[in-house]
Amino acid sequence: MAAVRSTSSLVPLLLSQPAAAWQAVRVTTRAEAMGLIGPPAERARMMDLIGEAFEALEQAGIARRELAGLASAEPDHLAAIVARVADALEASPHPRTEWGALTARLGDDLLARLCQVSLSSLTRYAGGVRDTPDAVAHRLHHVALVVADLAGSYNDRGIRRWFDRPRPQLDDASPASLLASSWDPDDAGPRRVAELAAALIGAGAAT
Repeated sequence: MAAVRSTSSLVPLLLSQPAAAWQAVRVTTRAEAMGLIGPPAERARMMDLIGEAFEALEQAGIARRELAGLASAEPDHLAAIVARVADALEASPHPRTEWGALTARLGDDLLARLCQVSLSSLTRYAGGVRDTPDAVAHRLHHVALVVADLAGSYNDRGIRRWFDRPRPQLDDASPASLLASSWDPDDAGPRRVAELAAALIGAGAAT
């Protein structure tokens, strides 16, 4: 039976295993794009960021079962469990924090256009004056996941440009043009945008 480990001892163990470390970084970049943790300080250690991300997920009620399972998992099972934590984030829109995090990175105009809402509605949703409708929350979350995948390759300015530049992988359409007309994350266009962004981290997924 595996020993129960504390969070402080768990993170170094994750970082010692390439597959588990890659998944843990993936969780952390998603948590940051979703606004569950703040942007890393210039000299922040990845160990600290991962620990902060796991604590934030627990506080937000996301992937609690998976995080609890990490504490007693066999070392060979850690990567698979952390991958399930990342999957739980993918299935957990969190508009209360996502609006602020994404407006900081993308700006109000671009984010409103990507989410197909007016600037006035964005302001009300971001400020908590009105609840974010489910359809809009799912669009917002989809954008957050795309931004998380882009963050390892682009700075914030590059991410903003990425959405509006034509892409040969999208038949010379821009990603933003495929996020139009009250789109849904399950539509073909938005799925292609997500797959294109995810391809940037494909090499890490294979390790």
